Amino acid sequence: MNDVAEQVIAIIAAQAMLAVTDVTPDSRLSDLGVDSLALVESIFAIEEAFDVTVPFNANQPDTAAFDISTVGTVIAAVEALIARKAA
Repeated sequence: MNDVAEQVIAIIAAQAMLAVTDVTPDSRLSDLGVDSLALVESIFAIEEAFDVTVPFNANQPDTAAFDISTVGTVIAAVEALIARKAA
């Protein structure tokens, strides 16, 4: 697993109050107990950790350009934001 994946998993695990080992790329955020507040806190933590701006609207999470369906899709989206910033 790469550094981005490990950091995103650590952030989500902390917000869900779970052990890092309980969070996998296949985990659905809803199954981990990540509620709307924990999701927003996770987004803020991701933005701070990676110095990126996440295109996410907490009022309309289903229409966001940032896929939050699973931990793996969050990791992929963060990697894409990092790559876009580096380009």
